[in-house]
Amino acid sequence: MSGTMRHGPVLDRLLATARRRGACYLVLLDPDRLAPEENASLAERAAEAGCDAFLVGGSLAMRDSTASTVRAVRKATGLPVVLFPGNVSFVTGEADAILFLSLVSGRNPQFLIGEHVVAAPLIREIGIEPIATAYLLVDGGSVTSVEFMSGTRPLPPGKPGIAVAHAMAAELLGFSMLFFDAGSGAQHPVPPELIAAVRAAVDLPIIAGGGIRTAEAAAAAVEAGATFIVTGDVVEKGASPELISEIARAVHVRDE
Repeated sequence: MSGTMRHGPVLDRLLATARRRGACYLVLLDPDRLAPEENASLAERAAEAGCDAFLVGGSLAMRDSTASTVRAVRKATGLPVVLFPGNVSFVTGEADAILFLSLVSGRNPQFLIGEHVVAAPLIREIGIEPIATAYLLVDGGSVTSVEFMSGTRPLPPGKPGIAVAHAMAAELLGFSMLFFDAGSGAQHPVPPELIAAVRAAVDLPIIAGGGIRTAEAAAAAVEAGATFIVTGDVVEKGASPELISEIARAVHVRDE
């Protein structure tokens, strides 16, 4: 028995890309770390190198520049831009969709449901597509911003059964996707063995992010069953177009 998945046009487009190309490559841009024009320049290079869409967001929203960043990225690339919100202050109608994230790996009610109650009327009012996503933080070997800000312990990477049980719960609750994240700046990505165990247990699309800095790491996650691969730090810190292209080719196991 699984929950009912409700898809909108943005999620349908991303899933169609994943089916066509083997998996879908998303680049995460943080509006707190770079100015909108700098993020747009990064996005343009990433698009030329082969990424499929962008996530925009982070943990704090200190600059109040999410909307201007989204506008700049959309203008520079024409690719879908999906919000990756750390809290309700990231919500803007400039984006194509929003990952409506519930931190199901933690037990902090603010990030399980509290922020959602505040954000839901705004999301309805502006008409942005919500993508109900179960967010599961996995220990990547260092304390990350999301772990600190949410006050939750990450899942142990060497105990895939715990991750599977959380994924099953998310599927039964009706989430549309699973996001397994080692967090920004993680020393290690989500283990392929954990992804494979989850893939064998549930039907939901899996996003894998955090600590993916090489084509080999991206390929391992896709081979294990990830539907989407997210890179952030490696692009933000000046990865060469060649490296981004290598990651894109590793994600796109089926050539168009």
